[in-house]
Amino acid sequence: MYAKRFVRIVTELPGPKSREVLEKMRTYVSAAISPLVPAVVARAEGVVIEDLDGNRFLDFSGGWGVLNVGHGHPKVVEAVKRQADRFLHTDFSAVPYGVFVELAERIARLAPGPSPKKCAFFNSGAEAVENAVKISRAATGRKAVLVFENAFHGRTLLTMTMTHKAIPYKAGFGPYAPDVFRLPYPYPYRNPVPLEEIERRMLALVDPREVACVVVEPVIGEGGFIVPPPDFLPFLRELADKHGFLLVCDEVQTGVGRTGKFFASEHFGVEPDLITFAKSIAGGMPLSGVVGKAEVMDKPIPGSIGGTYVGNPVACAAALAVLDAIEEEGLMERAEHIGALLKEGFLRLQEKYELIGDVRGLGAMVGMELVKDRRTKEPATEETKKVAQEAIKRGLIFPTAGIYGNVIRVLVPLVVGEEEVQEALEILDEAFAAVAS
Repeated sequence: MYAKRFVRIVTELPGPKSREVLEKMRTYVSAAISPLVPAVVARAEGVVIEDLDGNRFLDFSGGWGVLNVGHGHPKVVEAVKRQADRFLHTDFSAVPYGVFVELAERIARLAPGPSPKKCAFFNSGAEAVENAVKISRAATGRKAVLVFENAFHGRTLLTMTMTHKAIPYKAGFGPYAPDVFRLPYPYPYRNPVPLEEIERRMLALVDPREVACVVVEPVIGEGGFIVPPPDFLPFLRELADKHGFLLVCDEVQTGVGRTGKFFASEHFGVEPDLITFAKSIAGGMPLSGVVGKAEVMDKPIPGSIGGTYVGNPVACAAALAVLDAIEEEGLMERAEHIGALLKEGFLRLQEKYELIGDVRGLGAMVGMELVKDRRTKEPATEETKKVAQEAIKRGLIFPTAGIYGNVIRVLVPLVVGEEEVQEALEILDEAFAAVAS
């Protein structure tokens, strides 16, 4: 029905085998969990997913940014098998194990800045962010948390409160956690707020002597792939030092090489007090963490942070293999190259389609914002959804983002080849043409 070199669509979507599973899903799985793609995966390798019916897709979602080293990287698969043969679980706080310590050492050495670093591990990005706040409160003796417009930090009570977008992430889930205060994020395309205005807004909202930390994404992820001006993070570093609170960089989506540096905060020349990471750190295994200045990380009392499954040995082994793959295969340099190809392709599409208002990105974290009118910048929410759907019908999985759902973003594995990128751009061109017509 539809074929290129990497993509192959041989049935309607969903195909009969996928449809059978999806019908059962509607019976037994909560409707609150809603998949993007109308197909059920059978196998995946690199950047290609094949479903139960033999349809093949280019996956530019990367499991929502989890697969920087690609689906089924052989180093990761082998590390998981090897560790599973040895032991699956003890809980590090009961009986410790070496892969946990080895991973902490390697990540501490990768974190930016001259200060000695320590790590703690968790299961999800939201857990990492929540624990970064707990560590900040223990270190400062303060309670308030500063966050930003367009932020996404997770789905727990505290991180849901910290997240900006109400629907779907907060719908029906209030009341929210107290002592969270939201500031404007400098958004060059829509709201290039002066940095001094951010401090004025903070002083109007909260006594800075009560602030434990400011939590910021170095590049906004779920909120629309917004790259701030280069002086924004240095300004926040100065603001935190001036008022005695901590700078926490949420690198759950930006970290592990996505932007061409291991941590995106490195692009801006700052040393955060704490950095959260998750998603791509373990190649698909559930693992997250906080890395930060040793003196800060040691402030919570023993036993006050942790969890039964945190730093699971199989996940830690997978993470060590991910770090090996990134270093040995030059994937951070690859991120810069892939990002340049994508941005160039997106700019060509922007010349062709009035729907595309802005193209932006850092490294391989590239997105385009769709608008109904380039002058008014009215968000093209429905059109963005249709472009994504048309792309999926043609075998290309592209996620969307943004407060208004009008940003197409790239979270493709960094192992993607140039020919796969070009095929994806061709399909995306066809998707835009279908919607534009």
